[in-house]
Amino acid sequence: MATDPTLRLSDAVAAGLARRGLHYGWAVAGVTFLTMLVTAGAVGAPGVLILPLQREFGWDTATIGSALAVRLVLFGLMGPFAAALMNRYGPRRIVLLALLLIAGGLLASLGMTQVWQLVLLWGVVVGIGTGLTALVLGATVATRWFSHRRGLVVGLLTASSATGQLVVLPLLAALTEALGWRAALLVICGLLLAAGLGVLALMRDRPEDLGLAPYGETPPAMDKIPPVAGKIPPGPSAGGAIAALRDAAATRVFWVLFATFFICGASTNGLIQTHFIPLCADYGIGPVQGASVLAAMGVFDFVGTVASGWLSDRYDNRWLLFWYYGLRGLSLMFLPFSDFSFVGLSLFAVFYGLDWIATVPPTVRLTAARFGRERANLVFGWVFAGHQLGAATIAYGAGLSRTELASYLPAFFAAGALCLVAAGLILTLGRPARDAAPAANPAHA
Repeated sequence: MATDPTLRLSDAVAAGLARRGLHYGWAVAGVTFLTMLVTAGAVGAPGVLILPLQREFGWDTATIGSALAVRLVLFGLMGPFAAALMNRYGPRRIVLLALLLIAGGLLASLGMTQVWQLVLLWGVVVGIGTGLTALVLGATVATRWFSHRRGLVVGLLTASSATGQLVVLPLLAALTEALGWRAALLVICGLLLAAGLGVLALMRDRPEDLGLAPYGETPPAMDKIPPVAGKIPPGPSAGGAIAALRDAAATRVFWVLFATFFICGASTNGLIQTHFIPLCADYGIGPVQGASVLAAMGVFDFVGTVASGWLSDRYDNRWLLFWYYGLRGLSLMFLPFSDFSFVGLSLFAVFYGLDWIATVPPTVRLTAARFGRERANLVFGWVFAGHQLGAATIAYGAGLSRTELASYLPAFFAAGALCLVAAGLILTLGRPARDAAPAANPAHA
């Protein structure tokens, strides 16, 4: 360990941050933000590339949507196993493996000519890779490195996907129009390499690796953390994930969180992220302009998600989710009546963008409060699997609607109605107990 140059670098960075009154957890959160930002670009890229693939290969929307549905299913189903792998081998190794898988799948797809290759590379390989670095990574880092301001950190890390849209999607759309979709994929691979170097240099698995307590705790307090209720004994990675599901599935809380997050995924990744640009094309709006609207949503989502993290530390998370789902449902139902004018799309970008991923911080906090800090990432992994099953369902369903009915609009009305159902469903939960690891006033900012 002492001969590891990256560990010496981490020690030096930790010492430098401590002199400035900062905890090393902020450095880990920073490199996690970069990683999630770049992988969000890889997740969102197919929304930009649907039309170029149709032009080059003649594949219809439903065919491409089926491959993207596979990606979204695996993206979600990998969540609990990613959490278990991180618990066993550490986030650093798993993130590096994930970045390698994503880059390998994208590079191999540069030469694809058949639908099965699209399904294998963009569906299976990229789906597994992005699933290893999904929201579970942010939940793991936040719960391990932070006791104080955990909701804010979850909000910041979750907002990285919005920033990924803001930075990556308009760039990919412009590159695709100017140089073709292959050039756009090469840019993503370059960004993945940069993220990998950051992870290699700065990411550590736990505060204890550097002799630190989580932010907001002092070393003596670490021995006083109450035991986690119903804790799962250490074991093989897959066994830990399955054990977490078995125990959590016996509770009504889990199924409410699973169902509402299923609807969350259906109304975000599966619908807007995947099909918004082709929807705009149906109304005469080009890919670059459509990606710019997504980028605008990303700006408002960054603000909304960070604010949601701050709010989730202070207010009843159930009521926050009620308002988030309700407003999202109304905004989706409004979109078909916007006439896709500048004013109409701007209003949609604001209201939809503000709570695109704002649901994540309160959902993570509800999960940690109900199931304990040590297994929060495992249970949230299964809740997130519900998110991506919802995304996959509507990614395929919206493509089928466009192919069979020549319109995306039925899918948008259905997603809006489901959001209103989720708003009512979340209020059926009782008030949660306080988090298993109560925050103390931090010594450092």
